[in-house]
This record gives sequence, C-alpha cells and structure tokens, in this order.
Amino acid sequence: MLRNLPIEELQSVGPKRAEVLRAEAGISTIEDLIYYAPRRYLDRSSFVKISDCADGQQITVAGTVSSVHTEGRGRKILCVEINDGTEDLTGVFFGGIQYFQRVFDRGDTVVFSGTIASFRGRKQIVHPEFDFYDDDQTELLNTGRIIPLYHSNDKLQHAGFSSRGFRKIIFQTIKDHLDKVEDPLPTELRNRLSLVGYAAALKAIHFPENLAQVEEARIRLAFNELFFLQYYLHLSRRLIRETETRPSRIPDMTFLMDLFNNLPFTLTEDQKQAVNRISQDIAQPFEMNRLLQGDVGSGKTAVAMAAACIEKGLGHQTAIMAPTEVLAAQHFSTFQKFMPQGLTCGLLVSGMKAAQKKKILTEIASGSIDITIGTHALIQDGVAFKDLGLVIVDEQHRFGVEQRAELRRKGEKTDLLVMTATPIPRSLALTAYGDLDVTVIKKKPADRLPIKTLLLPESRMKGVNASLDKYMAEGRQCYYILPLIEESEKSDLVSAKEIFEELSAEVFTHRRIGLLHGKMKPAEKEAVMNSFKEGNIDLLVSTTVIEVGIDVPNATVIVIRHPERFGLSQLHQLRGRVGRGPYQSFCILLYPDSISKEAAERLGVIEKSEDGFAIAEQDLRIRGAGDFLGTRQHGVESQFEFADLSRDLDLLLEARSEAEQIIMNIKDIKAEHQRFEQRYVKSEELNGSRITKSLSLIS
Repeated sequence: MLRNLPIEELQSVGPKRAEVLRAEAGISTIEDLIYYAPRRYLDRSSFVKISDCADGQQITVAGTVSSVHTEGRGRKILCVEINDGTEDLTGVFFGGIQYFQRVFDRGDTVVFSGTIASFRGRKQIVHPEFDFYDDDQTELLNTGRIIPLYHSNDKLQHAGFSSRGFRKIIFQTIKDHLDKVEDPLPTELRNRLSLVGYAAALKAIHFPENLAQVEEARIRLAFNELFFLQYYLHLSRRLIRETETRPSRIPDMTFLMDLFNNLPFTLTEDQKQAVNRISQDIAQPFEMNRLLQGDVGSGKTAVAMAAACIEKGLGHQTAIMAPTEVLAAQHFSTFQKFMPQGLTCGLLVSGMKAAQKKKILTEIASGSIDITIGTHALIQDGVAFKDLGLVIVDEQHRFGVEQRAELRRKGEKTDLLVMTATPIPRSLALTAYGDLDVTVIKKKPADRLPIKTLLLPESRMKGVNASLDKYMAEGRQCYYILPLIEESEKSDLVSAKEIFEELSAEVFTHRRIGLLHGKMKPAEKEAVMNSFKEGNIDLLVSTTVIEVGIDVPNATVIVIRHPERFGLSQLHQLRGRVGRGPYQSFCILLYPDSISKEAAERLGVIEKSEDGFAIAEQDLRIRGAGDFLGTRQHGVESQFEFADLSRDLDLLLEARSEAEQIIMNIKDIKAEHQRFEQRYVKSEELNGSRITKSLSLIS
C-alpha cells in the first residue's frame, strides 16, 4: 500500500528533504504526496505566435533559443532570445544568472509563459515560466498546459519544493506508482454514477488536459470522501441500534403536562413536533442521538424543558451543559420558574463557593436533584449522578466531541440532545452531525415582531446615538457591540473599552452604561449581565460574549460596529439578542464610510433577510465549513481535501443514499463495523480516501 511507503523511497528525496516535507506540508508517505492537491491552476495550454503578442497579455509561446547572453554594466541581467519563425522574444532573468546560463543552450526548443512587455523596441517576458521540448521530455510540466500550483512556503522552497519542484516530483511519483492504486468503489457503482476511475482522477487532479477534467476528477475524489464518511456514520448508527439495546419504556407524561400548564404561552407547531420526536426517541430500545437546531428566538429552551420532564417520567436525571456561567445561570432561572412541582433543579458552575459546590454534588449523587444545569464543571471527576438518563448540550458548537461524550459516560445508555441556535446548512449537518437525527425549529412564537435591520455608514453615528437616547428615554435598553476589547495600534477598529469611555463621558452622560467582555472574571461578567437583565443598565457596551443565549426582552436596539469583520451567521446571532419581547426591535449595522463592494453585498444579505437558514447557506458559501463552525472543535475544514460543502450537496446526498443501500443489505453488522474500524479507522487508512482525520474524530 502506498501509505506504507515512506517518502524517502523516492530517489530524489533524502532524509533532510523528507524532514522538511513532513514538518511543513504533512507529507510522510508516497500516498500523502499523491494527495497533495493543487491550490489552484493556471491555463497555459493555448500557444500564440510571438508576432501576435501585445503588451500586458498573459501568453504562452514556443520557439528556438537563438542567443543566451548577459547585459548591463552594474547588476547584470541574462537575456534568452527565442524565435518561433514569426518574431523574436526575450526571456529576462535578474537573478540566478549562472544557473540559467547552464540551463539554456542555443538550439533548445523552449516554451515561455508570462506577461508580455516591450522594452527598447523588443518584446520580453521577465522571469518567464519555462519548459523544454526535447527527446526525453514527452510532457510539459511547467508551461504549455494546465499548470497546477501548490501550497509552499520559504522552508519548502529552500528545500526545492516550490510549485515547480512539486510538479516535478509528483509527476515522477504518479508515473512510477499510480499503477499500485486500487479503486475502492465497485465498477457497477462507478458506471451507474458516471464517475471516472480512481487512478485517472488522481492523475487528472495534478496534470489535467483541460479545466473540465479537473472538475471531473475533483467530483470523483470528493465522492470518495463523502461516501466513506457516510458509510461509517450509518454503519455505526445501525450497530448501536442493533447491539446496544435497552428495554423499551413508556414514560409517565404527568410532568410534561404540568409543564405545559405552567408555561405562559402555547408551543408553536415546530416546538410540538420536536417534543413529539424526542418523546418517541426516549421510548425507543436504543439511545437518543438528536440535534435540535432552531433559529434565534425560536424557543429551544422550552423543548429542552419538555425533554427533561419526559426523562423525569422514567425516573431519570437530566444534565444540561451550557458554554458560559451567564447562560447556565439564565437557564437555571428559567427552569426554576416553569418546572412543575416534584421536579428539582440545581446549578453547578466553577465559580461557586466550595461549601455550596459540595452540597450540590451530594444532592446530585443522591438523586435529590432531577435537573442539573452547569458549564464544563459538569464533566469534572467529582461529579457523580445517581441515574443520569439525558444529557442536553446547549450551543454545542462551543464544545468538543469528547466533552459531550465525557458527560454522557456519567450515565448508562444515556440519551443525548444537542442544541444550537446557529442554523446549519443541510450539507454541513449531514457531515459534521451525520451521526445525529436532526430536528429543526423554524417558526418563532407568534407574538414576536420582525427585527428591523438598518445598514448605515459611520457618518450617520450622531443620528444613531440620538435614536438610542430616544429609546432609552422610553425605558428600553440597548446593546452596543464591538469586535475588540482594547485598542490596537495595528488595527483601525475601535475597541469596547474606548467606546465605553467615550459614550460614558461625552455622549450619554445621563444614562447608565455597562461594559462586558470575555477577559472579565466570571463573577464580574455575571454581575454585569444580571444588572442589565434587572434593568439597572441602560446601554451595554460589549464584545461578542453576548452572542449566545442572553435573553433580555426589554432590550430592543443593538448597534454593531464594524459588521464587515463578522461572519453572516455571527451577525444573525448577535441580532437575535433583541426582538425577544413584545416591542419593535432594531439592529443597526454601523460600517466604516468606505468598505469594499463585496463587504457591502455581504452585509446586504443580513439587511434583507431574517431567515437564519438562508443566511447560513450564504455564510457557508462565503467562508467555508471550517470558519462556519470553528475548526478547533470540529476539524470540518481539514477532513476534506476535495469535497466542498458549499456546492456539493447533491453529491453528498448521492453518496449518502449509496452508503445507506449497501449498509441495509449487510447481514453481520457487528463484523462489518469491526472490519471497517480495524482496516480504515484504527489504521488511519481508507484505501486512498483522504478523510481519515474525520473518521478518527468521530470514532
């Protein structure tokens, strides 16, 4: 297998060059090298006559070397003149003259590519890309074709691995080793889906005959990645459902009915549907694994309360993990307010006093607390549940996969509900969360008015401040959001501290202004947020620490400075901090007077739409999967070399369907899962498919 052949097996790679490839490009094996995909391509496949070239054109020409000589008195230049029978052209080289004098000889047939310029009446290209036609060179690598460009840096280039160096070594590697690659997909499946052969795709991704062939090859390699990921996800789901069983059970719905009677509102149809699905899941003879995604303000907390009541109907405890102490405290307050009699709640966060924490831990272990709400403190070793039946992870993108698994292991065959207010595009949900059943809440409660979004330049700031003052005079509260905590000399952004001081001392001297940012101690943040929630702060200047979960119905205006620095989904989340009560709310995006056309168009998406799912699709297309969810927790961006989740949904659905069909017909699912993990996941090898990182992460 190519993955077992170290890169030193190549004649041109010694120990020192191999060390650079490992450290700088992650290339340790011959397979790694073949999978070192080009970052982009240049089309130099069309030749033109020298006589037809004009200044400023990007061209490719071929001709015979008629002269190799130096010019200049001080810093010399090397001139390589060629002629194609129509006119002369000079390739000019300013550095490495001795090297290039050895490279070019009169009579050589060469190909030059680059930008034409005229100098003293002659046509020239400064430092052209070049290649040779000779008896030994049957294929051009550096010009006269579709040219692959590879990621490189100073250390790689110093070791000879510029794009030119990579082209040379990859070409030879493909020539010598591609016949060892086996196609992991059956011929029948490839033919039915019109997919090119595996080896042909690998060659074409590096050395295509045309740009259409690049896309054809990418689709084949992307299908491999998506297919095997979906295969593993569905294989694991079927294994869990058939082997890790528990008795079917019927929960007592008394607590759920009491909750509905306590709520001051009626659930929306989407909320009712979500509760029904969770109820069905909890009754199943296998663990629930469900993702609940809902747009900002759609009412996920009410569904979480319902899930906890259903679990209590089986006599089990629930643990709810939130990313911040502020949000955990908010959930605790909400649950205490609406939970029916006979159902107890507890709060566990790191900032608690030792005696208080000891008491809570004792009550959790004894089972006298039914619902424990907390932060990362819940997964500490000292936390033991008497009978944990349900884990709810709120704003789950703030937690790693292992963290939610660690909390789940504190129970036995524990149900899992993960929630997010970030609407997730379908393609991303099927990959990053393909092991979960997905429920979507789209409709907001009927009493919520649409938020009016205004996109304004900073030159309108005086009017914006006047509007803020007007709403504060009416008793409403406002947010003022900035991307930085402190002013930076390297940035033209204004900071939260700077604006706080300016607004307090110069603009709103008669208003109560608070400051909130991520570097504050937890107790300080909680004190500021509680003061704001209780109405003791009129205007809260903050960084994005308030992005998630904060619920203050009296806050009706949010000003976001430098919105061009945020992703669309993050802006949508920030906007969702207002519009949570019965009053008309506003989101003001205050951008610098001069921003790019692209930034203005992007902000226009937020201005015109309140549909979080449509915004998420746009955000995925613009920013990519890794930035959308955060590569630190998920590795989404790094798990695919060729698949593009912003445009490959149809391919993903096709791969998912094929994987499901195959898995449905497997008789011994346990044996197949064991075989797959031993061969592909544990060995981090997928017969050439480059999604090993995601498989390891999921397992």
